[in-house]
Amino acid sequence: MTTPTPFGARLRRAMDERGPLCVGIDPHASLLADWGLADDIAGLERFAYTTVEALADRVAVFKPQSAFFERFGSRGVAVLEQTVARAREGGALVVMDAKRGDIGSTMAAYAATYLDPASPLFSDALTVSPFLGYGSLRPAVDLARENGCGLFVLALTSNAEGQEVQHAVRADGSTVAATMLGHLKAENAGAEPLGSFGAVVGATLGDLSSYDLAGVNGPLLAPGIGAQGATPADLPGVFGAAVRNVVPSVSRGVLRHGPDADGLRAAAARFAEDVAAALDQAVV
Repeated sequence: MTTPTPFGARLRRAMDERGPLCVGIDPHASLLADWGLADDIAGLERFAYTTVEALADRVAVFKPQSAFFERFGSRGVAVLEQTVARAREGGALVVMDAKRGDIGSTMAAYAATYLDPASPLFSDALTVSPFLGYGSLRPAVDLARENGCGLFVLALTSNAEGQEVQHAVRADGSTVAATMLGHLKAENAGAEPLGSFGAVVGATLGDLSSYDLAGVNGPLLAPGIGAQGATPADLPGVFGAAVRNVVPSVSRGVLRHGPDADGLRAAAARFAEDVAAALDQAVV
């Protein structure tokens, strides 16, 4: 049986070849309306499939937000299955943004849903919530490692509410966020060229030099570029020595230029160029 290539290695190759940009697929009702589409299954299909068809051969990563498909019930999940399959067939990696987190057999079932090659929702990586304790993620960690997939663990999110949990100080003096980063560092120890177990770290958070982001030795999924206010030029200041491991995520900043495929491609290309320029100027 062939051992699958780890997600971290596949991601590094994709970022080196295509640039590190991640494009979210977030079918908000408002975006469907902006495209002149109805907020129904037909609109959802047109939105998701057009985005994939326009960009799958040129962006490194897609990040579909599961909730915006799930709101249509089983038919929406069927569209999500097709979106994932078409994106991967087109050459892009897929990070399923589902932020799953639970314990025991329930976490194992979530892991099997997204990280088992036999599942119709099989993705290259999954976002997960560790706030039932990092150890609760073990079924997902183990299955991801077995199948060459990855995880992105919520650590330093950009929403203001996250601070009450993530910045809380534990008995040993470390913050919850730093503890999560430490767990990821242990998961990725010795991995080359990049570990498969990354963190979600908001691009809007400013200087994070007090955290050992480079020590994680894994990818850092960075939402907040575009509509949330961060720019590619902010990345070196936020991520410092870890900036080369950042996967900047853009959703509305690209998606609002649809439904024209050329508009989507041009917007993605502009963001990719700006990210490349910021990384070229970074001192690491």
